[in-house]
Amino acid sequence: MDQHADPQHPDPQHPDPQHLDPRAVLAHLARGTRAGRLVHVRTVPAREARTVPWPTWVAPPVTAAVQGAGIGELWEHQARVAELARAGEHVVVATGTASGKSLGYLLPVLTAVVEGADAASGRGATALYLSPTKALGADQAARLHALAVPGVRVATLDGDTPPEERRWVREHAHYVLTNPDLLHHTLLPGHERWRAFLRALRYVVVDECHVYRGVFGAHVSAVLRRLLRVAARYGARPTLVLASATVAEPQALARALTGQEVRAVTEDGSPRQEAVLALWQPPELEDGRRRSTLAETAGLLADLVDVGVQTVAFARSRQGVEVVAGRARDELADGGERRPGLVAAYRGGYLPEERRALESALRERRVLGLAATSALELGIDVAGLDAVVMAGWPGTRASFWQQAGRAGRRGSPSLAVLVAADDPLDSYLLAHPELVVDAPVEACVLDPENPYVLAPHLAAAAAELPLTREDVRWFGPTVPDLAEQLVAAGLLRRRPTGWYWARSDRPGDHLQLRDAGQPVQIVDTATGRVLGTVDEDRALTTVHAGAVYVHQGGVHVVTDLDLESGVALVVTGDPGWTTRPRTEGDFRVRVVQEEQVWGAATVSTGTVEVTHRVVSFQRVLPDGTVLGTHPLDLPERSMTTQAVWWALPEEELALAGVAQEDVPGALHAAEHASIGMLPLVATCDRRDVGGLSTAHHPDTGRPTVMVYDGRPGGAGFARRGYREMSTWLTATHDLVEGCGCATGCPACVQSPSCGSGNDPLDRTAAAAVISHLLSERAVAVPAG
Repeated sequence: MDQHADPQHPDPQHPDPQHLDPRAVLAHLARGTRAGRLVHVRTVPAREARTVPWPTWVAPPVTAAVQGAGIGELWEHQARVAELARAGEHVVVATGTASGKSLGYLLPVLTAVVEGADAASGRGATALYLSPTKALGADQAARLHALAVPGVRVATLDGDTPPEERRWVREHAHYVLTNPDLLHHTLLPGHERWRAFLRALRYVVVDECHVYRGVFGAHVSAVLRRLLRVAARYGARPTLVLASATVAEPQALARALTGQEVRAVTEDGSPRQEAVLALWQPPELEDGRRRSTLAETAGLLADLVDVGVQTVAFARSRQGVEVVAGRARDELADGGERRPGLVAAYRGGYLPEERRALESALRERRVLGLAATSALELGIDVAGLDAVVMAGWPGTRASFWQQAGRAGRRGSPSLAVLVAADDPLDSYLLAHPELVVDAPVEACVLDPENPYVLAPHLAAAAAELPLTREDVRWFGPTVPDLAEQLVAAGLLRRRPTGWYWARSDRPGDHLQLRDAGQPVQIVDTATGRVLGTVDEDRALTTVHAGAVYVHQGGVHVVTDLDLESGVALVVTGDPGWTTRPRTEGDFRVRVVQEEQVWGAATVSTGTVEVTHRVVSFQRVLPDGTVLGTHPLDLPERSMTTQAVWWALPEEELALAGVAQEDVPGALHAAEHASIGMLPLVATCDRRDVGGLSTAHHPDTGRPTVMVYDGRPGGAGFARRGYREMSTWLTATHDLVEGCGCATGCPACVQSPSCGSGNDPLDRTAAAAVISHLLSERAVAVPAG
């Protein structure tokens, strides 16, 4: 059902959180001066459950434990997953949030453990559960301990597990909950100590597998293949069960991750109460700008908390989370609400005990409002949430549905509000709501043969077991060539029986799956307390000397950043401004892999080397006034990655009506808008990619606009953009051409992360350039 009219509050009383009516709550939010901000409303109707009888093969202790928890029948997709896994077929289940995916794999896994425990062989069957976050693993552990299936020993193995406990896990645990990082750093390098566990390995569960995309996904793919290879060494052929939020092509994703043939289960048989989805536009202010997305989100969060509607507000960044939580607290205090801790922030960089305490407070409703990053997007059981507010488009439709699904997880209706950011894609989606609620979700993109990722994993695999040509079955056809490159680099030694690790240290010690560099600790100089951590690359832009850093509402100023020791020192105090880094960058084309000729233009994809350096920072008042710019002396970063770029001759720009002096602003604006619109065709956030533009590039000999993957070796996003170039650029043109601003604004061509402060930018000239480029497509001819 569509509803475009502004709703009126049907009842002067507050909405009743015990019997949530999402329409009444939305009407409450849209009352009075907020009435014009509601742009679009869509109701997703309720769905009836489809159940099947209980499988007869489930071990009686498992049946008793699960049915004792109140589950007597299975939903169709749960039964289908359970039957396939029980039969030994690799399977991926991709159904909606709160659809009970875990029960589908727990039945065969726990049954195998119980049956094995009865065997005379001793230990019996084992299983591994892999999650992308500690919080999700802890949540799964709590569920298993609550089931308390007799004879099943469950253990968590992560970076916090003490050495003496790890030995017990190796020797006695049946079901081990861990993560890809620990597999890579601990279990696989020490596989001989784990041989009894690996010999008995029957199942490997890969939860929330849609998270494994881009470069991180390529790393995890290599780790999973290394695991299967080592397990085979001990005679084990574990069945893989992957679980995902709803994604396009889950079977292709699972195949790319594992290198195995996988069956897909996508028909969701779980019930769902109706969900009301709303698109919300912050108001325009007197100076022509719109109220910030974070301020608008904070206001909605405070209003929902005030009437007892438990709500999570998602923000795109750690700083944004702190701003939303702080402003919501302030608004509640202004309204007379004095309950401490009613609104909290939840994000990466917090210490583990802080996160566990927040999760507990949320479950017990001691916290009614939570501002969070996507760290809470995954399937952590925070039952009871009534509403979700998103501060800006979360990057993909898959993430949108995942975040919206955090509410209504216990059989009640729910409300999800997307507050549009001043961002090109958000603006486009407000005008095309069907792309939010009707279009299919995106396919996850990853390249398991990315040589920058695969080569170091082959070195790690060779340290685990000698690498041979037979290992193409696990890692693909590039194994021999990459192994020889590792020999030339002195990392491997070639012998008649294969390739061997040639050094005394371990290869995994130098390889981080999440490509974050060494963590930088943020330390309060007055107390010596560690406030949190940030990865090295992010440290250059967020905790450089002079930066303003916010933690749980407390404002600090960085006095020193020591990258060598991995420490940023801060002092407490709010100077009254925020800080914004400024960067410089350049790129060189290394390899042109594919090219299209569009008349006088060329559209290309390939390998580039990108360099960038943080050169200064600005002090910025809340109204946007820049107080000053201050130089920084920080190291230059360079990486080789994948990119897509287009180039037009200067005379073609003149034909498009762009004067020579306007070319830099036109190309810069086109670059920003293209970055903002890439998530329309690729499974990425604009922060996953970068861009550069120049009025003359030495490698193309022409004015050039380039968009690149933000991780070494590439993540697949630029390639997807190349394949969808016409769709991508057409949407970009429509957005830039249709914006009502004069010279360029955040809704079209300004970027919040522009290293040059959004100068120069020329929206009108950018629209003309892209229009001319698209017109050249009509005379496209094949390259070469």
